[in-house]
Amino acid sequence: MNYALRIDLDRPFDETLARTKEALAENGFGVLTEINLKQTLKNKIDVDIDEQVILGACNPRFAHRGLGVEPSLGLLLPCNVVVRHSAGVTVVEAIDPERMVEVTDNPKMEPLAQEVRQALKNALDIVAS
Repeated sequence: MNYALRIDLDRPFDETLARTKEALAENGFGVLTEINLKQTLKNKIDVDIDEQVILGACNPRFAHRGLGVEPSLGLLLPCNVVVRHSAGVTVVEAIDPERMVEVTDNPKMEPLAQEVRQALKNALDIVAS
């Protein structure tokens, strides 16, 4: 099962990370959390991995609407967006909101999931351009 929207880029990691944050903001998402997995895993268990940052992105309007339809939706928020470097490629992935409909088993979430998916796809398109 594919659970992510994804783009692969031949661009530097830091540039892509900065552009991803900007593109999310342009599409109404704030970054509530930022977890540097490379740094965290090095500090906590002394292992080295390629650059990877998890951005916890939230669009307050979408979140509010979603909670009105599915009160437990907070368990699936924020929308995670990952920027990582692997084998010479910088990858940007966002959780596919359509998967949230499947997890909640609430068909009333479908129209909102489609809107959120489009907003995330728009952000990825900006990063890719």
